[in-house]
Amino acid sequence: MPQPYIEHVNLTVSDPERMADLLNRLFGWHVRWEGAARDNGRVIHVGDERTYLAVYTPPGGPQAGDFEKGRPLNHVGILVDDLDDIERRVIDAGLVPFAHADYDPGRRFYFLDYDGTEFEIVSYE
Repeated sequence: MPQPYIEHVNLTVSDPERMADLLNRLFGWHVRWEGAARDNGRVIHVGDERTYLAVYTPPGGPQAGDFEKGRPLNHVGILVDDLDDIERRVIDAGLVPFAHADYDPGRRFYFLDYDGTEFEIVSYE
């Protein structure tokens, strides 16, 4: 049996199309599938051939308080080859990188998406 790995993470978002577009622009991913989801919601699977983020919105959209930092998710970590290129793409998307760090084993920065979900972008290059 191959080593287990995270196949997907499902995030609640206010606008799945906007979030899918952001992930495509930042990371060069693509929409793997989209359609109806449980409880009459909508979901888009965005990623590569192995892994993806499911960006989900419930019917009527998320409720107040759904996007409080760390409730319960602290951040989503994405490994990239070219940290500087991704930071430029984050800025071009109108988002703000912060908490830059350069320490063993790599460099990193963070940003909040349109709903306030925190992403850590890291490179070991």
